[in-house]
Amino acid sequence: MAAAEAHPQPSGLLSIGQVLARLQGDFTDLSPSKLRFLEEQGLITPARTKSGYRKFSQEHIERLRLILTLQRDHYLPLKVIAEVLEEVDRGRDPVIPGAAQRNVSSILAPKRVLSAEELRRATGASPRFLGEAIAAGLLPAAEVFPHDAVAQLTSLLELAARGITPRHLRPLRVAAEREAELIDHAVSSRGVKSGTPLGAEDSLELAGHLDTVRSGVLRRRISGA
Repeated sequence: MAAAEAHPQPSGLLSIGQVLARLQGDFTDLSPSKLRFLEEQGLITPARTKSGYRKFSQEHIERLRLILTLQRDHYLPLKVIAEVLEEVDRGRDPVIPGAAQRNVSSILAPKRVLSAEELRRATGASPRFLGEAIAAGLLPAAEVFPHDAVAQLTSLLELAARGITPRHLRPLRVAAEREAELIDHAVSSRGVKSGTPLGAEDSLELAGHLDTVRSGVLRRRISGA
């Protein structure tokens, strides 16, 4: 199979049609013209291709879910929604106007899962390439995938375009599994010593530290330092 056929447009970005396919099930009044109107109002800013076509990321999708939910369920005008979004962009979790006991985070839709077909449409991956990623243990062998699989598969496509295929990345998966075991052991040991069970946040904190150390080692190796 030719490289161009196996890895078409590994951008991970969605067209207007793909955005509608994702969201119209929950927001039946959503249309291309409404998407363009929200853009004109400055509430969302999709990327543009060289040809001028709009492209939307997963972050755009979640922002649209928030905008449309605030309109439909809380009847907020666009001016007020813009103020809410400004607070969100500053990293805050504002109270929803008119709903004093609810913050924006309480209405954000949970991350959807994607079917294999949706995942391939979002990334441009071929069925064969997705199968290779699953066979290498880099993606779960499942009927549905979490949304972060879009970013993972997009990166795998970018790597493959540069000669690093899923098969080459099997050692990375093995190393990640060993790190997970190391984290589990560390969290369990700390929990026993403190007498308090430790949870997912502790595991993620340790994973973040390992990521920092690994990235530093990799950068030094590449730079020859």
